[in-house]
Amino acid sequence: MEKPLRPPAEPESLDQLRGDCARMAPHWSVTSPSPVVVPVPPEALRGVRVPSRSARLLDGMSEYGD
Repeated sequence: MEKPLRPPAEPESLDQLRGDCARMAPHWSVTSPSPVVVPVPPEALRGVRVPSRSARLLDGMSEYGD
């Protein structure tokens, strides 16, 4: 009897996740050119609000909160 397939383990760090994505990137096809990204000056971000729940989530992640 064959063993059931197990789902892949969750990444344990942001670096591991980025590495996993980099290894998968050659398998993805690009159908359109990348959009031009124009930096936005901080002054233009007035009125942007981050929900406290989201801020706490990021604060609890060592890659972001430390």
